[in-house]
Amino acid sequence: SLATQIERDLLNAPPAPTKKGRRPVAAARPNTALPILLFLSAKLVAYTLLGALLGWLGSFLTFDPITRALLMIAIAIFMIGNGLRMLNVHPIFRYFAIEPPKFITRYIRRTAKGTDTATPLFLGVLTVFIPCGVTQAMMATALGTGDPFTAAALMFAFTLGTSPVFFAVAYFATQIGSRLEGYFMKFVAITVLVLGFVTFDSALNLLGSPYSMANLTRSIFPAAQTVAQQPAAEAAASLTLRAENYGYNPQQLVAQAGVPVMLNVVTEETYSCARDFVIPALKFYALLPETGTVPVEIPPQPAGTVMRFTCSMGMYTGQIVFE
Repeated sequence: SLATQIERDLLNAPPAPTKKGRRPVAAARPNTALPILLFLSAKLVAYTLLGALLGWLGSFLTFDPITRALLMIAIAIFMIGNGLRMLNVHPIFRYFAIEPPKFITRYIRRTAKGTDTATPLFLGVLTVFIPCGVTQAMMATALGTGDPFTAAALMFAFTLGTSPVFFAVAYFATQIGSRLEGYFMKFVAITVLVLGFVTFDSALNLLGSPYSMANLTRSIFPAAQTVAQQPAAEAAASLTLRAENYGYNPQQLVAQAGVPVMLNVVTEETYSCARDFVIPALKFYALLPETGTVPVEIPPQPAGTVMRFTCSMGMYTGQIVFE
């Protein structure tokens, strides 16, 4: 990638010229780790601030569950396309790469050949203008969060998580050539593909589709799921669902068909995205309180109906079976 090439340019920068009239002195082996550390540190700060900016911009966009699901599908397609491009599956996937203007890349490459200590810091900040396909996908995800703090944390975690690997690639590439970089890029491409499919699956959950991985698993292995055990008369009147930090409990409830049902969603010091409660079939969305109970009126449903619910990110799911 261009960022990796810039790191290599930093390491291969020529030594500073000596004063006129002096004989050149054999330079000691440069400290190759320091420029990379400075570069990655500046990059970490820059991308964290960029994440906060993207989250702030996203906060002005109001997404209902359907719109959010469509946005997640677009992000998933973008990530999958970039992963296939990085694996060189077909030339058509090159269109998934958003290239910066040539004058920006030329300027950054020229700057990378400088010898000043501030050069790697400056270049680390400039990388926000030349994001690779993976980073572009993360930026799109950060925009979709609609929250500056969540988006900043996402970009911080992404940049910090990839920094050790980028450091190893840049450091050892100067020693053993580009073979390690090739293996690394394949690993990154596969990771992006997996994340793309996970994002697509989450979008299916948000749409209430029965074809998401979680919903298919429930239909194939219903006995493996936790079912609310309540008397039929009580179940006809109300159901209780607990929205916890790590999902919904129980994941499957049983209700009587043909009668109105009151679903009471209970939270107790819940801070995860499980608070963003969605029932796609009813087009119902509510931001649950951190602690409290929110009643949801469900109209009579025919026997055999499976009504699915999820968080707004499609991560935590469950369903109500009407019998």
